[in-house]
Amino acid sequence: MVRTEISLFMKNAPGELGKFAELLSDGGINIDAMTIQDASAYVKELFQARGKSLKRVASVASYNSMRKDSADFALIRVLVDNTDKAIDLLSKHDYVFDIMPVVVLKLENRPGELARIAAKFGEEGININYVYGSVSSPDETCLFVFCPEDIDLAAKIFSD
Repeated sequence: MVRTEISLFMKNAPGELGKFAELLSDGGINIDAMTIQDASAYVKELFQARGKSLKRVASVASYNSMRKDSADFALIRVLVDNTDKAIDLLSKHDYVFDIMPVVVLKLENRPGELARIAAKFGEEGININYVYGSVSSPDETCLFVFCPEDIDLAAKIFSD
């Protein structure tokens, strides 16, 4: 199933995640999945990828400056039950965010399920940019969020 993920940078400081979660909660919005990473790691990966492809859009000094500045922020990717309402709330509260289509799959919670799905992506020639997931108990299904390079093909393959 294709859903819309919201990604945003948030100040990496005590209480910021609580404010964000409370904003969504007060709006009656449930978080279905979320991942948070230090934004400096994201910028470092971006710099290394640009260096390997020789498609830098800024100088080494600029990237090093961005990496230093980005340590003050976290990159959050979140999947919510009411994306439109969440976007409206985030806009009203001056959050800077982006949206991206992702493939969301419920998997059986047993060994080999992720391997089976990842292999299917590979067999179809679809690269996975990132993935995150969760499970609440051994008896329940897992919710995994995949960001593939070819969202249309992935959506077609995993539509069932």
